[in-house]
Amino acid sequence: MTEILADPLAARDHARAQEGTVVESMPVLPPVADDLPDGVASDDLVWEETIAAGGYATRRLSRGSRLRLIDLQGDACASILVFNAEMPTERLNVADTVKVQWNAYLGKGKLLLSDMGRVLMSIVSDDAGTHDTFCGTSNPATNAAKYGEGRNSGACPSGRDRFLLGVAKHGLGRRDVHPCVTLFKGARIEADGAITPVVGPFAPGRSLVLRAEMDVIVVIANVPHVLDPRAQYTVTPLRASAWRGAVTGEDDPVRTATPEGLRAFRNVEDYFRR
Repeated sequence: MTEILADPLAARDHARAQEGTVVESMPVLPPVADDLPDGVASDDLVWEETIAAGGYATRRLSRGSRLRLIDLQGDACASILVFNAEMPTERLNVADTVKVQWNAYLGKGKLLLSDMGRVLMSIVSDDAGTHDTFCGTSNPATNAAKYGEGRNSGACPSGRDRFLLGVAKHGLGRRDVHPCVTLFKGARIEADGAITPVVGPFAPGRSLVLRAEMDVIVVIANVPHVLDPRAQYTVTPLRASAWRGAVTGEDDPVRTATPEGLRAFRNVEDYFRR
């Protein structure tokens, strides 16, 4: 390898020889999937990627798109950031997501709300049921204390550093890494206020589908839950698929489920009425 690196032409030939190499964790270009839901055409698929253990991914999705996440082996942990793609200063507000819906435990029919009172994404299906709005994600210091190593380029990268890489692809920076929600790993608040992590491992294949209610930027960090009690850095691959879909209709059951949610959807509709 040293000889290859010393010779630019040999390095070029070596790089070109990798064409066609397929590994488990990588985007599929063009996106192809053989398990799309009934009624979804293959031409509507816009994203197909397996996110490595300790990896990250990001994508801009148009309004109406569906994002399906699958915990392939039962130990994925998807911490996510969401931004209004047109105006990224509007982003997911975890506190409002909890208080406006009078519920801190996400699941089917729940909304991810922005700091401007609009729905960024909604959860249209969920067979996982273990998600976290309390704890946020890890950072280099927590990982160094827990695993002895927390560098972004090392064996135990943190969620915050993975987020920094993801937002940078959209021209965003450190101040844009806001509080996140975590999917597939949960946290339960006990009667005495203690936080109990609910981190599995779980059965493989659990999934959920999010619907984009605005044009959004999604950034996903697949790293261990910050309160995972296991001494080893433990996380498994996560699959992401996204496809174009219809914009939410006026009679959609998620839109009309609560007065608070309906108001947030109307705020979205007013935004697009400009």
